[in-house]
Amino acid sequence: MVHEVKGVVARSKGQPVTVETILVPDPGPGEALVAIQACGVCHTDLHYREGGISDDFPFLLGHEAAGTVEAVGEGVTNVAPGDYVVIAWRAPCGECRSCLRGRPWYCFNSLNATQPMTLQDGTPLSPALGIGAFAEKTLVAAEQCVKVDRDAPPEAAGLIGCGIMAGFGAAVNTGNVSRGDTVAVIGCGGVGNAAIAGANVAGARRIIAVDVDDRKLEAAKRFGATDTVNAREQDPVEAIREMTGGNGADVVIEAVGRPETYEQGFYARDHAGTLVQVGVPTPEMQIQLPLLELFGRGGALKSSWYGDCLPTRDFPILIDLYKQGKLDLEGFVSETIPIDAVEDAFHKMERGEVLRSVVVME
Repeated sequence: MVHEVKGVVARSKGQPVTVETILVPDPGPGEALVAIQACGVCHTDLHYREGGISDDFPFLLGHEAAGTVEAVGEGVTNVAPGDYVVIAWRAPCGECRSCLRGRPWYCFNSLNATQPMTLQDGTPLSPALGIGAFAEKTLVAAEQCVKVDRDAPPEAAGLIGCGIMAGFGAAVNTGNVSRGDTVAVIGCGGVGNAAIAGANVAGARRIIAVDVDDRKLEAAKRFGATDTVNAREQDPVEAIREMTGGNGADVVIEAVGRPETYEQGFYARDHAGTLVQVGVPTPEMQIQLPLLELFGRGGALKSSWYGDCLPTRDFPILIDLYKQGKLDLEGFVSETIPIDAVEDAFHKMERGEVLRSVVVME
């Protein structure tokens, strides 16, 4: 059986997205059909629309989603119809060299559905991050579905599937923030504020939020920032050093993805401190740093892929933190919107007006 549903499609580079009828097949072996309830509008979707990820147009956008499993294919045992799930864009294969070394969060053969979803004329769609969740239904590998507690509403729970996990994990998993650490987060959008929330849960004693927008800095306080720096008004490196006894932060998290902010993060960390890059750059960006500084400052320069998470382990933990009142998932939801408002949500995101717009299916 083929399901005709509405979905948000990016047909060509830089052009406005459209809502179109798409065709979604029943799940085959190892696959699951998920009825989407809510999906966050993430900057990565805009990267897809702008051709910054690949040129495999047309794309079926959306990847930060929660929903209900409607059907599963042969051999699926981890979820069943009726399960409430958050969809992960990485699903470790268990067989690649990284999985076999006990590092499944770096899996080199992450699982996705093998059957294509298509336009009505049969043109195959490229689902964003292997998901394509700006749609009433989507087809994914069953292992991408992580069962979670229904107490978390879908518009909040879905955000765990990308932005919140990326930021929270950048602090807790990649940066190894621990009790008593000083932390600086550069860029206070959804991912940056999730990093702030993660550092707060981990017990950091001082969390410095850096941005160029006072609205975002004010929001950062809600997630645990103890201090704020407007980088338009102050040199962020000098400000961070002043707030940390002249030393710099133990952990700096760069959540913008630009050479300028990466360099600020490099110099804003203490000697032997850690710099974590979680902001996503574009292909042409480059960074230059003095090799002597790389050697002399020591410490670690890390990239955080999806918060170095293991979805089956980490998604339920974040839901538990939400239920305990320790992680304000709903605080990341700036607005809920219908499926035909994604293009407008992109513009709001570019203007810095929202942490997350969330598409809620009718």
